[in-house]
Amino acid sequence: MAGSLAAVRFLTELVERPELAQGYEFFVYPVCNPTGYADGTRHSRSGLDLNREFWKNSEQLEVQLLEKEILQLNFDGFLSLHADDTSDGLYGFALGHTHAEHVLSPALEVASRVLPRNRHRRIDNFPARNSIVRKRYPGMLGPQPNARTQPFEIVLETPALAPIPDQIESTVLALHKILEEYRNLLSFSPNL
Repeated sequence: MAGSLAAVRFLTELVERPELAQGYEFFVYPVCNPTGYADGTRHSRSGLDLNREFWKNSEQLEVQLLEKEILQLNFDGFLSLHADDTSDGLYGFALGHTHAEHVLSPALEVASRVLPRNRHRRIDNFPARNSIVRKRYPGMLGPQPNARTQPFEIVLETPALAPIPDQIESTVLALHKILEEYRNLLSFSPNL
């Protein structure tokens, strides 16, 4: 719920200050599991966690529709917003050193002004360092795993037991920082 509300607030802020989104084109999917959202659970009414069904020839219509759109639109990046009911703080998933250190890490630092970071060495059964997991669950929503070029991918996790307004605020701060840092990274990369 907090991720959906944060996405709406973030987009509202971008409408009010369009210069913040200059150079970006957004496709926002505030709810990817509508029955789970309505029921207040991570599982769809079919009993499945849809965020473990992607790129596995899933029979779930929601997954099929999103996969089709991902393939058609060929996104340059993915930002997913989640709330973890077992975490005591903010953390994220990012594949690759550059995006982890230069995009996600600064975003988590800004967001930690509102909520603490999860500093555990293992998060969601993955090794973690500085609140960042550098692996992903099979079947997570994101780019097609075997695509020739891989877009950047960041998953931002808030602690689900934290107050909703704090989850929203920390997420919006992180999203603004991600835009800023990714723009900086893109401006620097041609000089590499």
